[in-house]
Amino acid sequence: MDDFRLSFEFFPTKTEEGRKKLFNTRDTLAKLNPDFFSVTYGAGGSTRNNTIDIVNNINNLGISGAPHLSCVGESRESIKELLNDYAQNDINRIVALRGDLPSGMAASSGELTYANELVELIKQEHGDQFHLEVAAYPEMHPQASNFEADLLNFKRKVDAGADSAITQYFFNIDSYLHFVDRCLDMGIETPIYPGIMPITNYTKLARFSDACGTEIPRWIRKQLEAYGDDTQSIEKFGEEVITMMCEDLVENGVPGLHFYTLNQSAPSLKIWNNLNLW
Repeated sequence: MDDFRLSFEFFPTKTEEGRKKLFNTRDTLAKLNPDFFSVTYGAGGSTRNNTIDIVNNINNLGISGAPHLSCVGESRESIKELLNDYAQNDINRIVALRGDLPSGMAASSGELTYANELVELIKQEHGDQFHLEVAAYPEMHPQASNFEADLLNFKRKVDAGADSAITQYFFNIDSYLHFVDRCLDMGIETPIYPGIMPITNYTKLARFSDACGTEIPRWIRKQLEAYGDDTQSIEKFGEEVITMMCEDLVENGVPGLHFYTLNQSAPSLKIWNNLNLW
């Protein structure tokens, strides 16, 4: 498993208490020697300074920090300035995204509309200085007109120069395997890393999933509903379900795993330890 890639995602926090929790999570997961930690970027760049600060803090640990960079609502010049800041701070990996519009911002805001345009801009300005991650959607982006159009959109990002991709989280591995097969049929050999979401809170998970178009299989949904407010049972069942899913993914030869931590270490750590990969 020497070439198996492990990574974790954090989000910037607004409070000092949240910041301490984030750094405790970072320190715990750093013991697994992951390939990188990614840090999200609020709608329209609303957490830009926090994102940069956290990424620099991660880099000081000797682990690669990968800031998310979204282009919606941004000018080319503002993105170029940010890229120069990243380069000067020895950041060598970026998660390049279209991003979400902040509430009240017009859809036409900004000079770049799609993630492939952002990838093209980064490549034009900095060549291969940054390893570029892009997003992939095994169950289709919720705003895509259809699955075939979404596949073509992903191909545009790869053709623009993306080095690898991280998927939206999913609970049906057939959706991931089908997506990878379709990509291979289109000549796309870029590594596609499955995004893993631990299950710890059913109410929040259902809301996230409805918003991003992720299907929660009926048998999982019904079991979680049956537990009601029994947090311990939800967490135990969630750990078992996601561990089994990851085991199936590993058996199917995935190149690595990317955990959406929600700034918590324990759920991802338990699943990773259950896999016993090294």
